[in-house]
Amino acid sequence: MDEHDVATIDLGSNSFHMVIARYQGNTLRIVDRIKERVRLADGLNEQQQLGQEAMARGLACLALFAERLRGFPASRVRVAATFTLREAANADDFLHQARRILGFPIDIISGNEEARLIYQGVAHTQQIEGRVLVVDIGGGSTELVIGQGLDCRLVSSHGMGCVSFTQRYFADGKLSERQFQQAADAAQYLLAPKLGAYLALGWERVLGCSGTIKTLLEMCSAVTGESCIDLPGLLHIRARMINAGHIDRVNISGLGEDRKPLLAAGLSILLGLFQSLNLARMDFSDGALREGLLYSAFGRLDHHSVQIRTLQALASQYAVDTRQAERVNATVLELFEQMRDSWQLDNESADLLAGAARLHEVGLHINFTGIHRHSAYILRHSELPGFTLEQQKILAALVRFHRKALKLSELEPLGTLPETQLWRLVRLLRLAVALHRRRQNHALPPLVLELGEQDALRLRLPADWCEHNPLLLATLRRERDYQTKIDWKLELMKV
Repeated sequence: MDEHDVATIDLGSNSFHMVIARYQGNTLRIVDRIKERVRLADGLNEQQQLGQEAMARGLACLALFAERLRGFPASRVRVAATFTLREAANADDFLHQARRILGFPIDIISGNEEARLIYQGVAHTQQIEGRVLVVDIGGGSTELVIGQGLDCRLVSSHGMGCVSFTQRYFADGKLSERQFQQAADAAQYLLAPKLGAYLALGWERVLGCSGTIKTLLEMCSAVTGESCIDLPGLLHIRARMINAGHIDRVNISGLGEDRKPLLAAGLSILLGLFQSLNLARMDFSDGALREGLLYSAFGRLDHHSVQIRTLQALASQYAVDTRQAERVNATVLELFEQMRDSWQLDNESADLLAGAARLHEVGLHINFTGIHRHSAYILRHSELPGFTLEQQKILAALVRFHRKALKLSELEPLGTLPETQLWRLVRLLRLAVALHRRRQNHALPPLVLELGEQDALRLRLPADWCEHNPLLLATLRRERDYQTKIDWKLELMKV
């Protein structure tokens, strides 16, 4: 391992991909790729349970990846899971074993975050001029993005993929005009809710990525002689496949044996998109999700700045009192730094705590009475570019418990952050919110927070300040009572 190497892994529904890159000056150069077809989505049954055989294939692949990543520190590896692990009811069972085998954290990302990262992978590896429509057909879902330069203008993810459509329309391997039409119609149906927005925004060029689109490009090129995908070429391929009658009898230049089982589904989805979006031509991009992960996590694009823009946009959308939010943010980070070493808190925790501080009042847009619940709901169910689903759950949990009685049983299970650490962050946020009840600048004295026995918190306050701020002192005492009821110790000391 070179000290300048970084790695990203994409746990897709059909294949797992790993990319290793090396810093050369200010750029990243890919030095290794590993791809294994694990067919994870094949193991997803009607109850959304992932089967043991599919899990075993995935874990065996990760063991290979782990060998290649031996010696990499966690700070130089990012792993993202997509559709199948978003959907699987027992995803935690797989992820628990996967993290142990791989040795690195694994993030499940939302469909729209997947789309955003795919676009970044294309934008960083392809010359982008003007407005571009990017299409990625995966094993479990299809992502569409309109972007310009490095900026995404419109993103969406749709539950149609090569594996899922194969199971639904081509499970027996037979190929008929009726099956192709049903699958293409289903693709158009799933795209319909977003179709108007895409047509209204428009684009100047279309780029496809993923193995399915690459295969269809090679097949179209063999048929038409052009180095692109077009509708006549796709219709010609479909006619040849229908004439063959069964996927095992299809023999078209450019089609490898490994791609045969899923080709009919991928072709149907792409035909549905060509027809709905009135596409004339599609070119191909090698860049996709793994490259997007690479550049977002380690490249010149500051991933943290994407998160900041997301928080600012949400605060603006719901008319958050940004002055109050920044007061709470400054105070909670001050308290965080005083407890960082004692509680072994990391920078990601600081970022999430700051995000929760900035958005803890987002639910005030609905009403004040249930603000903590409203805020949690908004953060849990909004699209938050730059945040993983786990980070989104943590943000929602922090704001859910930032005030009133602590009903710990209502915590949604977390995958990576231990509950003890979450509750520590909650305690800091609650203190910061209580301290700023007056919603005024310069209302607080210098704060000293210390760790006592049995994880007790000791807040030192100047006696003269306490005498002149009875409302805030009463608020802190009420907060102490809330925490005492669940055996969290908070001591208020006048000095």
